[in-house]
Amino acid sequence: MYKKFQDHLTGTLSEIREAGFYKNERIIVSPQGAEIELNTGQKVLNFCANNYLGLSNSQSLIDAAKKALDDHGYGMSSVRFICGTSDLHKELEKKLAEFFGTEDTILYAACFDANGGVFEPLLTEEDAIISDALNHASIIDGVRLCKAQRYRYENANMEDLEKQLQAAMAQRFRLIVTDGVFSMDGNVAPLDKIAELAEKYNAMIMVDESHSAGVVGHTGRGVTELFNLRGRVEIITGTLGKAFGGAVGGFTTGKKEIIEILRQRSRPYLFSNSIPPLVAAAGIRMVEMMTETNTLQDKLHRNSEYFISEMKKLGFDIKPTKSAICAVMLYDAKLSQDFASKLLSEGIYVIGFYYPVVAKGQARIRVQLSAAHDTEHLDKAIRAFEKVGKEMGVIQ
Repeated sequence: MYKKFQDHLTGTLSEIREAGFYKNERIIVSPQGAEIELNTGQKVLNFCANNYLGLSNSQSLIDAAKKALDDHGYGMSSVRFICGTSDLHKELEKKLAEFFGTEDTILYAACFDANGGVFEPLLTEEDAIISDALNHASIIDGVRLCKAQRYRYENANMEDLEKQLQAAMAQRFRLIVTDGVFSMDGNVAPLDKIAELAEKYNAMIMVDESHSAGVVGHTGRGVTELFNLRGRVEIITGTLGKAFGGAVGGFTTGKKEIIEILRQRSRPYLFSNSIPPLVAAAGIRMVEMMTETNTLQDKLHRNSEYFISEMKKLGFDIKPTKSAICAVMLYDAKLSQDFASKLLSEGIYVIGFYYPVVAKGQARIRVQLSAAHDTEHLDKAIRAFEKVGKEMGVIQ
């Protein structure tokens, strides 16, 4: 049987390659940071990691994780409700709730699991989910697992959101779902306007802060801080795998009754191992660091503003952004791959994004800024973009 299936898969892979959509993985042999080393021996500047605060190789987090290894061991070998809950898990949940101004928190193996496990326990076919068209794939998959009525509105389009809310008035409960920062474009959800509509149509709000926590807002507490809405959003999901240290682990934080129901019925929580104690310990230290000082957030904001401004001056087509994501639009899938390859030869590590990660005809290079970058790193990247952009006819 497998021979026929093998032929089918081989043909599909060939089609992916011929269309220019095949994704290759480069191999890193150093810790994550502003500069990394590849298995080829080449040292390059990294501009495509989610390492927004530069904490992925933080000695303070490493020390916290090492201590937890000695104190709590390597893993829990269990799900939370059996024998997988440690004091470190409970402390991290408490600190995350304090950080976001919420009532309680539940930890998951990843934010993909948090989003996959949030809808089905809370909503039924009597209810409605109104979701932004550019929400993350994990939200889309989570919605699919739920029997609630589904409505979709155009990205950050408040007129369309209002139309969908009006259409959903026949349902019992309504939940508006949005990314805080949309990962491919870098734009911030207009949460102030979303909150006004939620109030008008008696709806709840869920925000995925994965690309906004640690990045957006004066102290990095995300879009709820940016729009002065801390504590007013019912559900926030997020990750420890981006700005918050770059390892693994996700969370849902919000109203205490919602979190309690998730502990009882959320399948990824009930049937997945707890995150390792060392990850929880590093997460605790991360929250403490972010509470003590805004130094990293301030540097990230300066880096983002400088890089995006200089790229626009060169004539690159940049998506409007208020985050640490700079989408350099190239529109053609092969061009995005060739452009990224040329940049690698200039010592700049970026990736071309194209269908199915983004819509067809919307290929781009997504540059992600970090507090780990210094001005000389930014200037080297800008010069490389200018050189390759002129060679390939993208800019004059």
